[in-house]
Amino acid sequence: MPTFIHETAIVHPDAVVGEDCYIGPFSTVGAAVRLGNGVRLESHVVVDGDTSIGDETHVFPFASIGLAPQDLKYGGESTRTEIGRRNQIREFVTIHRGTAGGGGLTRIGDRNLLMAQAHVAHDCQLGSDIIMANAATLAGHVEIADRANVGAYSGVHQFCRVGPEAFIGGYSVVVKDAPPYAIIQGNHARCFGLNKVGMKRRGYSQETIDALHHAYRLLLSSKLNTTQAVERIKEEITGVKEVDILVEFIETSNRGVVK
Repeated sequence: MPTFIHETAIVHPDAVVGEDCYIGPFSTVGAAVRLGNGVRLESHVVVDGDTSIGDETHVFPFASIGLAPQDLKYGGESTRTEIGRRNQIREFVTIHRGTAGGGGLTRIGDRNLLMAQAHVAHDCQLGSDIIMANAATLAGHVEIADRANVGAYSGVHQFCRVGPEAFIGGYSVVVKDAPPYAIIQGNHARCFGLNKVGMKRRGYSQETIDALHHAYRLLLSSKLNTTQAVERIKEEITGVKEVDILVEFIETSNRGVVK
């Protein structure tokens, strides 16, 4: 299918534009940009820097992708932004390229929904099937695992991790690692245990839910410290992949986990 480029759009001749793309009015595409097949940029979208956007990703008006990071240490070095397939990037979203000190790459996976005014700072690493609600903000070097949710107007501190399928409630401030499968909410955020409703909706077995619920009771409700709770979890719950993921997440945390 032919690509449509509006007469008011500015597309650098060195940019690589795939088949069946749409580039709307007043959008600009920089020289080192690569758009996959079926990418749709609505009006007033800016894509610049060494940036790739995967097939069938839809970018809405006034989004800004691949521009220089808001980091005073950034000195104009060559860094990158990679965005996967079938993402929805809504109005006024900002996604900044990486920095040399942070690995040089901001990466976003597939099928994510970034709602209006969300911000992904330099060197963030996002998986797939993530939802960032309106004005959710990630500082630099944040890692978000698959299928996590970050609520509206929430902020995640730099170098924090958000585990798989974690649910961060709206208006939260996350300053430690947010553990997987849990509900995290507040300022500063606290963990309110297993997200049972979310796990049932996503088809987890009752046995898995019960095992994770027991693990979170040991972690949050017992009189054990984190190290002791993890040892008890490993002793009492075996053969459950999701519990193993939780234990590994805690044991590999550099900032500590939200409790």
